Amino acid sequence: MTDRLERYVDRVFASYESVTSAQDLKADLLADLQDRFRDLQAQGKDDETAYLATVDSIGDIERTVREVASLGQSLERLVLKVHDSDLRGGDFAGTSVREQRFTGSALRGASFAGADLTGSSFAGSDVSDAVFDGADVTGVSFKGVHLARASFVRSVVAGTDFSESSLAGVRFVDVALTDVRFRGTDVRHVSFERCSFTGVDFSGSDLRAMAWEDATFTGVRFDDAALNGAAFRGSTLRDVSFSAPVRKVVFDGARMDRRTSMLLRALGADLSRVQEER
Repeated sequence: MTDRLERYVDRVFASYESVTSAQDLKADLLADLQDRFRDLQAQGKDDETAYLATVDSIGDIERTVREVASLGQSLERLVLKVHDSDLRGGDFAGTSVREQRFTGSALRGASFAGADLTGSSFAGSDVSDAVFDGADVTGVSFKGVHLARASFVRSVVAGTDFSESSLAGVRFVDVALTDVRFRGTDVRHVSFERCSFTGVDFSGSDLRAMAWEDATFTGVRFDDAALNGAAFRGSTLRDVSFSAPVRKVVFDGARMDRRTSMLLRALGADLSRVQEER
């Protein structure tokens, strides 16, 4: 009978599959209906009676869905027009706005939590204090953007460009950074908590005194980066490239492949406390 409830809800929401807000309502409604159905069964109602009473208990749900979907679509249309706009503190959470231009806008403190921003651009915008927690920023360009104190908690960060941006106070938490660019960027005051790095490009960046602990770096580039005082304690480095002297970089407790260790030795690194993978 729960399958029948699912079919009922699917039918009600069939016309709104592309509207994020309606899909969120759908998931919540189905859970509530299933709980209501089980409660009625526990009261001794037979399946058919319990089903009819459950459906009847939510009133004119189709009208509610239309209103929610209309509001969601209006918000998504608003997001399409945010270039050169003052939208400080705006709430864009959960919206789907792929390949859009958030350019030249004031977006300080805005929330993009859970939003799909794939392929979008924030060029020339102030996005400081913004929230991107749970958002998909695949292929997004934050190049040259003011992003101070923005947060990326459990976000999808792949092919994203943060080059030459202001990143003081930015937090990445539980993020697998893949093919991300931080070229020519001051990363000294960025926090990476429980993050992994694959194909990330830190070329020409300022990483002085950065403390990387127990992190994993695969195919990462540190070419011409400033690394004095940086530490990779307990980290794993595979196929990682460096081109500047690293005599003042700490690798204690790190693990690395032979290619990486040979390169670092040639650049003057102290690898006496490093485990080389065979």
